[in-house]
Amino acid sequence: MLEAKVQEAWRVLRIQSELVDGTDRLLKLGAAVTVFGGARFEPGSQHYEQAQILGDLLGRQGVPVITGGGPGIMEGANRGCHATDAPSVGLNIELPFEQTSNPYQDISLDFRYFFVRKYLFVKHAVGFVIFPGGYGTLDELFEALTLVQTGKVRPFPIILVGRDYWAGLVDWIVQRMLDQGCISEDELDLFKLVDNSHQAAELILQHISREIDEAAAKSEPGAESS
Repeated sequence: MLEAKVQEAWRVLRIQSELVDGTDRLLKLGAAVTVFGGARFEPGSQHYEQAQILGDLLGRQGVPVITGGGPGIMEGANRGCHATDAPSVGLNIELPFEQTSNPYQDISLDFRYFFVRKYLFVKHAVGFVIFPGGYGTLDELFEALTLVQTGKVRPFPIILVGRDYWAGLVDWIVQRMLDQGCISEDELDLFKLVDNSHQAAELILQHISREIDEAAAKSEPGAESS
């Protein structure tokens, strides 16, 4: 019994260590875009190339890109950003399969615990871009939607790239979740569906521009009293 308690205490310390180290390493990162998607897409595939284009488009505008640090979509997005002056960040995790660190990371962190990694995905995000993927991608998508829906984070764009891939899921959300009253009509606006990375980047950059304008307006003399 005592041994089990000691093991739990050490686990808490490891979690704390990951949280403190990750927060410290990303302290100066600023506003970034988190990109999710499947690890099984090979270089040269359509979705990999779209992720690479997105990383390049954002990086050229000085917007850092954060991914899970693995292959597939993650590698594509990191690769595109890595070729620019903006930081390319990978939040890697220990998994029994698929997760090998890609070489296109300016900042590379390793995690044992999913929830610490998830916290850092959100902490610096001014937008989530979701490419085609599997269970892990869906997990990140619906967690982001829930955080925005419940007001636990400041609203930011959640963008699904690849209309053909996501159309069936969106139809199901409308025909089942909305139709049966599980979500409201306005909650469909929590995400956007686009065809390609250029459209996704445009939405993200528009959002960042609005955020900058709002911050500037609040900082003007007399803004608070008005």
